[in-house]
Amino acid sequence: MADLSINIAGVDWKNPVTVASGTFGSGIEYSELIDIEKLGAVTTKGVANVPWAGNPVPRVAEIKSGMMNAIGLQNPGIDTFIERDLAFLSEKDTKVIVNVCGRSVKDYVEVVERLASEKCDMLEINVSCPNVKEGGIAFGQDPKALEEITKEIKKYAVQPVIMKLSPNVTSIKEMAKAAEYAGADAISLINTITGMKIDVEKMTFALANKTGGVSGPCIKPIAVRMVYEVFSAVKIPIIGMGGIASADDALEFIMAGATAVSVGTANFTDPETSLKVVSGINDFMDRHGIKNLGEIRGVVHRV
Repeated sequence: MADLSINIAGVDWKNPVTVASGTFGSGIEYSELIDIEKLGAVTTKGVANVPWAGNPVPRVAEIKSGMMNAIGLQNPGIDTFIERDLAFLSEKDTKVIVNVCGRSVKDYVEVVERLASEKCDMLEINVSCPNVKEGGIAFGQDPKALEEITKEIKKYAVQPVIMKLSPNVTSIKEMAKAAEYAGADAISLINTITGMKIDVEKMTFALANKTGGVSGPCIKPIAVRMVYEVFSAVKIPIIGMGGIASADDALEFIMAGATAVSVGTANFTDPETSLKVVSGINDFMDRHGIKNLGEIRGVVHRV
């Protein structure tokens, strides 16, 4: 029997599969469709210190081999999140990763401090948010800003900190090194790639925000390449994501160097995708006589 368990920053997961923030709510709705306790972890939708209304509609558009979204991180704020979502998740036999967003370092720190005494296992910091004090550039697009926010969050965080990296940068390795240097316990990548779609018949933008985050199978080769590059640049664990829709997709990320994987867009078309990925990884390991994931993690780096 294959051992699918992993350990990230001292936190033991029963298997390496979680779900991407923003694609699974906080698990409440999906728990009516699948057994979320079979997941290694549930990653929540982003939560801020106060409620965010999000962007105007339309906020989602279908594209070939994927989708675009410009939701704008709509969320109920940390108070409602703790009372409703975290209360639900804390009763489940799975690890809980809370995704945190903000518009300033102070915003992030307020949420991290609130979560210090709550029952959650890890924090994932969404640094693709616009830094309002620096002209709107995302925290995750400037290595100095990334280093600053990571250091500040680590001062207050009780739980291990995962920095979620943006792919919209010149060098993903540089960003990963900045996060590691500042004390991040792990990193997750990639977040969505900025894109645009124009409705030809209406002769206007498909999204009210004009641009949006591209996700789905079309970005997987880019995501796998970035995980591969980062694996050789840092020593902290990587959670790989971007277009995973099958066990084979997930195994590509693991072989490129990921310790865990996250299923995102595929949840919308098939809510059981994440569980199918778990069973598929198990079947692969049994077929090949692989006892634990460490045997294949980063295997292509040995070629």
